[in-house]
Amino acid sequence: MSVTQPAPTALPGAHEAILRRQSLRESAARTYARSLPIVPVRARGLTIEGADGRRYLDCLSGAGTLALGHNHPVVLEAIRKVLDSGAPLHVLDLATPVKDAFTTELFATLPRQLAENGRIQFCGPAGTDAVEAALKLVRTATGRSGMLAFTGAYHGMTAGALAVSGGAGEAGVTRLPYPQNYRCPYGAGGERGAELAARWTENLLDDPKGGVPAPAGMILEPVQGEGGVIPAPDTWMRRMREITASRSIPLIADEVQTGVGRTGTFWAVEHSGIVPDVMVLSKAIGGSLPLAVIVYRDSLDVWKPGAHAGTFRGNQLAMAAGTATLAHVRENGLAERAAVLGARMLGQLQGLAADHPCIGDVRGRGLMIGVELVDPEREDLSSGNPPPPAPALAAVVQQECLRRGLIVELGGRHSSVVRLLPPLTLTDEQAVAVLDRLADALAAAARAAHTRADTRPAPGPGAHHRAETGPSH
Repeated sequence: MSVTQPAPTALPGAHEAILRRQSLRESAARTYARSLPIVPVRARGLTIEGADGRRYLDCLSGAGTLALGHNHPVVLEAIRKVLDSGAPLHVLDLATPVKDAFTTELFATLPRQLAENGRIQFCGPAGTDAVEAALKLVRTATGRSGMLAFTGAYHGMTAGALAVSGGAGEAGVTRLPYPQNYRCPYGAGGERGAELAARWTENLLDDPKGGVPAPAGMILEPVQGEGGVIPAPDTWMRRMREITASRSIPLIADEVQTGVGRTGTFWAVEHSGIVPDVMVLSKAIGGSLPLAVIVYRDSLDVWKPGAHAGTFRGNQLAMAAGTATLAHVRENGLAERAAVLGARMLGQLQGLAADHPCIGDVRGRGLMIGVELVDPEREDLSSGNPPPPAPALAAVVQQECLRRGLIVELGGRHSSVVRLLPPLTLTDEQAVAVLDRLADALAAAARAAHTRADTRPAPGPGAHHRAETGPSH
């Protein structure tokens, strides 16, 4: 019988010292710690307890990793079972019963056509390495090198993954428009905007003077997460599948954040009914532990032994935790639950937007939700464009949420989208608490913004002239 040990507890006031040492010792590249200055010591489900004794509702969930929340009993039991069995924890890519159980459960959840003719490659433990593997795979299989990717994309932080992400300027990558309603690049939005985006892609590929040689593959996210929680229209997804299939271009679906029930289906591609040639999977498939794989059509499996490898591709604890998570989500209908609860939360947030002009758009799919904040006072009505994004307001909202015990993340092109990624185990009561705290934080941030505006000094004589000519030096 195992005995649960108490979580480490910091001495009173020690959390400030821990945060101070972190800022002195860790690199300037640290991210979440800057806007979330907490020191977690215990966690269960949606709740995190900090070293200072405060409790938080965690709607970041490890950037979508924690499908079942923190320390779910089925995950802990699976990990303890492996530890107690004496099984090796590190096995490179050797076959083990733990790995066999994981691959069996994973293939049971995949789109049928991919599961029946699929192969799996275990990668390094992070999703970005799986993206690298997918890019390498299609380049090897096709003998081509160029890639098709999309504006606003995010696929990871290694060189190849960054090259196909939205902020890069990689010469070998052709950037295509990703459709969105609120800030449509064509000013149309809806089905018309998606159709124009698809038509541009098709014409570019077929234009002999378009400057795009036959690419090795196309990579896309069914819902752009870091890009601002932008769901791809199902009709557009089907068009991308048709366009790539008819031109023998492998289609890669990056499901690192959208997978395992997050968007209301087990895999986000199921909304549109398409079957990609390659699926990139990580985050939730490891049940909170590091694990990343690609699954692809067997016709692409032309690699030589060792063509893509990694010392930690045999993470037994992550496979066991992943198997338990996949099975629990599947057996308990958590994807369907996410669809219902997510739609309800979206509706409530859209109602909140009616009372807050700073909410420009509310969007998402399942329990992957984004609230874009804007500056309505700077809207140019003559342009027909939405108001400009308000990243400063979003940062204040995030901090007001934290003060109220709610952890949220920011995303989008200008970090002006408040993102909610709660665990799929979220209860109705917890959903109400999350939205109440967010609404209260939003109201507080809006009041603070108005107060700052009201206390600004009136422009003095000549101010209008100085604004036009610029400051003097």
